[in-house]
Amino acid sequence: MHYWLMKTEPASFSVEDLAAAPRRTTRWDGVRNYQARNMLRDQMQRGDEAFLYYSSTDVPGIVAIMQIVKEGYPDVTAFDRKDHHYDPGSDPLNPRWFMVDVQLKRRLARTITLEELRAHARKELRGMLLLRPGNRLSVTPVEAAHWKFILSLE
Repeated sequence: MHYWLMKTEPASFSVEDLAAAPRRTTRWDGVRNYQARNMLRDQMQRGDEAFLYYSSTDVPGIVAIMQIVKEGYPDVTAFDRKDHHYDPGSDPLNPRWFMVDVQLKRRLARTITLEELRAHARKELRGMLLLRPGNRLSVTPVEAAHWKFILSLE
């Protein structure tokens, strides 16, 4: 099993939205970064777990755990002219963008804030991609030791 951190802005997609989805499952679409796309397409596997992380909010942090329930497949929003993720250069016969399906496993008892994670960046969370200066990827892998430590903060 692999672990991931997937960023969202709560104003556009929240844990409440995921909880309200049928079977608490939805597609994770709209990723428009090649490095993140490659992880969705090539590395995420059914059964992997991911932290749901709120960015661009007053208190950024991890709010829930999701499970990958469907591996990477073409992101249909890239082909939909009415969708705000539409990409006119994307070809359905040779898709550029991919998505996965995620299911809410559980909400965390409390938000584990970015500030709290940064407090452990020199020791327990050394090397965590989220904590590297300049990292803006919406999808990042999480080492098993980091995953376990973060859950211990809950």
